[in-house]
Amino acid sequence: MTAPLAHENSLLTTARDDAPAAPETTLPDGWLAVESLDIDAQGIARRPDGKVVFIEGALPFEVVSTNVHRKKNNWEAGVVTAIHHESSQRVRPGCPHFGLHAGACGGCKMQHLHETAQVAVKQRVLEDNLWHLGKVRAEMMLRPIEGPAWGYRYRARLSVRFVHKKGEVLIGFHERKSRYVADMQACHVLPPHVSDMLIPLRGLIFGMDARETCPQIELACGDDVTALVLRHLEPLSDDDLTRLRAFAAQHGVQWWLQSKGPDTVKLLDQGGSLLSYALPDFGITMPFKPTDFTQVNPHINRVLVSRALRLLEAQKHERVIDWFCGLGNFTLPIATQAGEVLGIEGSETLVARSRENLAGNQTGRAVPLAPTAFVARNLFEMTPSQLVGDGQADKWLVDPPREGAFALAKTLADLHLQPELRGGWTPPKRIVYVSCNPATLARDAGLLVHQAGYRCVAAGVVNMFPHTAHVESMAVFELDAERVADAA
Repeated sequence: MTAPLAHENSLLTTARDDAPAAPETTLPDGWLAVESLDIDAQGIARRPDGKVVFIEGALPFEVVSTNVHRKKNNWEAGVVTAIHHESSQRVRPGCPHFGLHAGACGGCKMQHLHETAQVAVKQRVLEDNLWHLGKVRAEMMLRPIEGPAWGYRYRARLSVRFVHKKGEVLIGFHERKSRYVADMQACHVLPPHVSDMLIPLRGLIFGMDARETCPQIELACGDDVTALVLRHLEPLSDDDLTRLRAFAAQHGVQWWLQSKGPDTVKLLDQGGSLLSYALPDFGITMPFKPTDFTQVNPHINRVLVSRALRLLEAQKHERVIDWFCGLGNFTLPIATQAGEVLGIEGSETLVARSRENLAGNQTGRAVPLAPTAFVARNLFEMTPSQLVGDGQADKWLVDPPREGAFALAKTLADLHLQPELRGGWTPPKRIVYVSCNPATLARDAGLLVHQAGYRCVAAGVVNMFPHTAHVESMAVFELDAERVADAA
């Protein structure tokens, strides 16, 4: 499939800069002036007495009326019912299933906001979290990384429900603030060929004997292969297997079956192409299984890896550790530049996959990858002696899950504050931290800056999930040599 290119955007336009300010007159009773947007894409307004009101569907600098459905002592929450002064950043949503109406899909939260303004909101969220939670300000804000706003979601978990009252099968994301599955005819954040497949998939499941015992289909797209993992609670009949094979032949997909946990996932029929994605800047190809963790947005991932390595500036004489390395998404590209690489990951399965990928990418290279090793370890538990035991590294790449890298940052801080624990070990000169949660990044940044002897020299957002409130980001930390010398 041909993918549009992601890029590092050179523009950062905020709604605050572009939108005309709301009229500075006394508002009629019940009208509210929206000041900003929160991380859940709700407008934030204040009543004359200062009480905060969170308003679904409202945008900054709009004047709105709202239906309040929840009240607390210090705040209220509601839904916009009328817009009296509209933001210049408001746009028509690209999907008919987005909105505040009954049955609306809950997969996206920002389709009514211009794409550039969405990025500005996320940049502000990152800056606010760094300052309010970590008391850290980056010395430089990086340009946002952006890519296609539609058709980008190559990974998704789609719920499947046979609805007796409707006499049909629904497949898609859940309704807004509901456990029910949205009645989706299409999904424009999925690749077009997958979106076009939603109605045929509904027909397929409806016609199966197991239509009431298949609760989920997980999507995993590679560069050339589309895999669908069917979760089934009961064994599938021979007729159902025949139906799946016919669907695969017609739509060019690869079926995997999951009877219980993730370790039970297996191909319906052996053979065929493997799932994989390429990192062409480094001559790397990454095979993966549909249940392995890979980035949702491959267009952004290619740019993300390239920027991370530019910021890391690994040299041929340097040793680099890639923490939370997964299947080697950053590790193998680093091995094209560094002198030695160690990848550390909590999942034994992913470590095994990373070793396979290392071997596969060594074959036929004009310039071999640097000596690279992978280790499986619980990265949420760490001691100074363990960290010292991993050996000295010139630079680190850190890419944790939403929980962040607290144990790693705390141990680094302990070694800075207690030099007697270090022996001859020295901390990395530079850390590039890739985050999928600005709150845990801010927490860890606070430790690195205030207790571990680092400066936050740069930070910026990565718009991995357009139209959602999810904030992916990156920060760069440099060791402050003077503070380290003082601590020693």
